[in-house]
Amino acid sequence: MPGLLPIEIAVQDVAGVRIAVTAGATRVELCQALAVGGLTPSAGLIEAAAAEARSSSAPAFVHVLVRPRGGGFDYDADELETIDRDIRFAFAHGADGVVVGALTESGDLHVDAIRRFVDAAGGGDVTVHRAVDASSDPRASVAALAALGVRRVLTSGGAVDCRSGLETLRQMAAEARVLEIMAGGGVRIADIEELAAAGVHAVHLSARGTTTRGGASGPGGGVDGFDVTDPGLVRAAVAAAGVARR
Repeated sequence: MPGLLPIEIAVQDVAGVRIAVTAGATRVELCQALAVGGLTPSAGLIEAAAAEARSSSAPAFVHVLVRPRGGGFDYDADELETIDRDIRFAFAHGADGVVVGALTESGDLHVDAIRRFVDAAGGGDVTVHRAVDASSDPRASVAALAALGVRRVLTSGGAVDCRSGLETLRQMAAEARVLEIMAGGGVRIADIEELAAAGVHAVHLSARGTTTRGGASGPGGGVDGFDVTDPGLVRAAVAAAGVARR
């Protein structure tokens, strides 16, 4: 695959979108609540992020995480309906893609749910997230996705992070045909060259820093400060991707 190794940045606000565009990232996964693994962003954030990408002439840039709650990926009927509606809403309000996933109660890939999500996307770009890493057989789950119309899968190779799952990522990339294998999970800048050598098609990271802007959250609980996208980390990731592909 010629050119730069694509870099996807998980962001939680419009500033993150702007930083990712300026630093040369390929796309963003737009979400909120990264501290719990990411949840569906608000309607206003989806619209504003899509507008920012358009104004920056960044095509196919905003991919919206659709995940209604924290915890595992075995969803009940109400949650599946919410995901379906949120997928349709995201595309209707400017998203270029969605990021989804679901498992059955027994831990298998929920093929019917994924098929439903792809249908809701109406031909739009669909990524399946690290639900596959929580499945009973990550390699089998990834192999099943290509037949469902999914564009790419975000995976650590079924391990706690990409370093631990490197050999499985190598196998997944070798076995992939039409499905893109995007490595994600604890990625450090120093890992990118090795991930590229393993044959993955893209790398995902959050590139997070923290700020205390806005002050303390007050006596009602919560924490002080919040996550922000670190421009230096995004630039470093893009630079590492360029080195990896030389």
